[in-house]
Amino acid sequence: MEQPVEMNTLSQILEKLRKKGIDHELKMTDHGKMQSKDLNRIYSTDDLTIVKTYRFEGMSDPADNSVLYLVEDNDKNIGYILDAYGAYSDNDGAAFADFLKKINTADRDEQELFK
Repeated sequence: MEQPVEMNTLSQILEKLRKKGIDHELKMTDHGKMQSKDLNRIYSTDDLTIVKTYRFEGMSDPADNSVLYLVEDNDKNIGYILDAYGAYSDNDGAAFADFLKKINTADRDEQELFK
């Protein structure tokens, strides 16, 4: 018999990451790069790889829709980029979307990150 898939909320995923020491949030700078204040670093698209993407969709409130990107830098530090969908986004739409499209992606299993 197939096991049911456990659904996780954004806060549950962020808490799992925090417990693993993955709590470095990257945010877009005014200069079109990503910055991690925790690591005191600024990243270009060549410095990062998206290792996992989580999508969250609220049942009744469009403001609950968000995407969490787990990213790894060239030194193997893992952090995250958090974005809400559409009009609820805190990021400059075109510049942010363009930056994300240019980041390489890796096909990694979620379990690999949570061992």
